[in-house]
Order: sequence, then structure tokens, then C-alpha cells
Amino acid sequence: MSDLPQKRPFTPEEWSYLTSYFVGNNYRYRDNIIIPKNLGPVQIKTNEEKMVEAFFESCPFKVIMSCVVGYGLGAAIGLFSSSMGPASVTSVETQTARQVFQEMKTTTLGYAKNFALIGAVFSGVECTIETMRGKSDWKNGTYAGAVTGGMIGLRAGVKAGVFGAAGFAAFSTVIDYYMHSRF
Repeated sequence: MSDLPQKRPFTPEEWSYLTSYFVGNNYRYRDNIIIPKNLGPVQIKTNEEKMVEAFFESCPFKVIMSCVVGYGLGAAIGLFSSSMGPASVTSVETQTARQVFQEMKTTTLGYAKNFALIGAVFSGVECTIETMRGKSDWKNGTYAGAVTGGMIGLRAGVKAGVFGAAGFAAFSTVIDYYMHSRF
């Protein structure tokens, strides 16, 4: 041992501060938090914003929105298919413009109602299943597709109901996988 005094890296006060900082109080005020700019300014939601968010995520809103969007999509597809439909091409007599527009209206409204009904039923069943399971995963869409396809197919019989359930469930699963894998 040498007679020279040993140099300590910290004073007793510094050691006390370091031990209380690392070991002592676990709750530290963080005034140096760095938030990336791409996330934007951080704001705490107000109660009104939470209420509006809860409304938009509710099952009745989802059902109504899918019904409206389904109606619009069905109308667009119906309008397109009525312009290509065989009824206006195969008739022997010449049709008037009034008859053509009447046929287009009937076809468009038929498609619109069917798509609105399918959208509302699927969305309602999926939201109910998600609420009951308490999970948001691919199985909800598959189960909802099976129930919706089965209900649609049952109008033509049990065999059609089973095939409708299997087909709609497979379609829902593929679409759900595609949507989740892209985003």
C-alpha cells in the first residue's frame, strides 16, 4: 500500500445523490422526453373527443355506415350491370328510352338493396362477435362471414346454406388477410 491518499471518484454527497437517483424513488419527472416530429404534437383527448370516438366505434354506427356504403356500391354495380344486361339486348322489339331507364332503375335498386342488406348483416354480426369475444382478430370476420353466408344461403335450402357459409367465410378470411397484410 502506498502512503498517498486514494482519490475517490465521487464525494459522499455525490454517491448519496446517485444512489437515490438509481435505487431510490422510482417515479422521476421526465422533462426531457423526445417525441419524433412525424408523430405530431401530443395532445390529451378531452371527454367530448372520447365520446365522439366511442360513437364512431359503436356497433349501430358501423351497421348504418356499412348499409349506406353497401347501398352506394350496389347501386354503382347495378348501374354498370344493367347497361350490360341481356334483357335490353335480346328483346326483339325496339325499346324506348323510358323502358331502358325503367329497367336500369329496377336493376340498380335491386343490387343496391341486396348490397346494403349484406353489408348491414355482416357488419352487425362481426361487431357482435367482436364484442362477445373481446378480441379484434381475423377470426371475427371469418365467423361473421360464415353466419352471413349461411343466412343468405338458407333461403335456398340447407345445402346452399352450408356452401354459402363456407364460401362467405373463406372470402371474408381472404379479404381480411389481404387488408391486414397490406397495412
